[in-house]
Amino acid sequence: MKAFISSICLLLCLQLAAQQEPEFRSLRYDEDYSAVRDTTFASRWYSRLKHLGYASKAQTYVSFGGDIRYQYFYNEHENWGDAPEDHDGYILSRFLLHADIHFTKGIRAFVQTQSSLADGRIDPSPVDQNPLEVHQAFADFSLLDKPKTKLLVRLGRQELSYGSQRLVSVREGPNNRQSFDGAKAILKLSDFQSDFFYTHYVRASDGIFDDESNQSRQFWGSYLKYNRIPIIGSAEVYYLGLYRESVSYETDLHGNETRHSIGLRIANQIGNWKYDLEGVYQFGRFAMTDISAWTASINTAYRFTSLPLKPEIGFKTEIISGDKQSGDGKIETFNPLFPRGAYFGLAAIVGPSNLIDVHPSINMQLAKGLSWSVDYDAFWRYSDQDGLYAPNSSLIFPAGNSGDKEIGQQLATDFSYEPNAFLYFRAEFTWFPAGDYLKSVTPGKDILFTGITMQLRF
Repeated sequence: MKAFISSICLLLCLQLAAQQEPEFRSLRYDEDYSAVRDTTFASRWYSRLKHLGYASKAQTYVSFGGDIRYQYFYNEHENWGDAPEDHDGYILSRFLLHADIHFTKGIRAFVQTQSSLADGRIDPSPVDQNPLEVHQAFADFSLLDKPKTKLLVRLGRQELSYGSQRLVSVREGPNNRQSFDGAKAILKLSDFQSDFFYTHYVRASDGIFDDESNQSRQFWGSYLKYNRIPIIGSAEVYYLGLYRESVSYETDLHGNETRHSIGLRIANQIGNWKYDLEGVYQFGRFAMTDISAWTASINTAYRFTSLPLKPEIGFKTEIISGDKQSGDGKIETFNPLFPRGAYFGLAAIVGPSNLIDVHPSINMQLAKGLSWSVDYDAFWRYSDQDGLYAPNSSLIFPAGNSGDKEIGQQLATDFSYEPNAFLYFRAEFTWFPAGDYLKSVTPGKDILFTGITMQLRF
């Protein structure tokens, strides 16, 4: 913690005289520091950290970076009273360090380590604690590099992220980000990009350098994106395939699953108004039964820039299918594949399966870099014959016998402060009273959740 505070003070001092800030991205391997020189940033040593090159070879350089995050969480009545009580809270810490090595214009390697620790957490899972691992290690080979046509092949362990991260995400919310072992081809043609990939999911383990490729969890697909379409904005069409062994749903069946997802996403921003529409249909086979599942979502917001505090009013709703009848030879429970872990916030464990969600929100800019948000979520089960699932599609609570669909309501508020590109602070509070369904399958106690996040990127 002392090192983190010292780093904050150092970067705050640098910021006072900064000439230019780096542009950090969620996928750190997408950052480009090829044009950085000794005087690009306020400090010469930081400029060299981002671009350590060779005078005789302009295209050969190494770029270093990282991410340090501390979080304190206090969760009263976790899982609505179904989990052991923790009266002290716990601290999650995560350290990401990477080296981006450019050998020539067409050959590059990216290596990133990750250390995720859970101090005071009762029975932490690998999502919370993974002491040290090689999180990413891949090589890029540029096979074609023309102004309007580029073809790149990526081999090795890598993060994947597509669209709004509803189905494929780096899983930034939880303590341990996720990655995949495999190959990906990326084709870019002006306003068009197409990715093709085949991977094995990397299974996190609570040890040192023991994360391994999971042969029983295979993931493949293609993702096509068209930009700058008149009126529509951008359109994304995709196919995603998943194979898993030893899977269970609400039904009594247990076996292997091969699931195919086809989807369409349309997103755009017109002035102060933005929208995001997405629909997905899934089919395949699970334990000798057919899969037929679907989801549809609407996410829209408008910011009133002429009003004080520039409030943004948002509205999001989703319908996500669940199994309507056990034993009918069909599985209708939607599988969210590899979504962002904190799908509906960090407090609750509700995942995007068998769900109807209505989510209005408001965000206000209190000062430069400081924002305040309030959002309300109402949850119902899509089918009363199916249970409640976690974000990783594992069953948390069974359907029960009550027939009630109301899961509950979530009221959350948070303050976020981002003084510069390096630092991020967040304080949040969530109240989640249990609905009739949760009261029938859990002790039904209200969740009270408090979280504080401090993050440093460099």
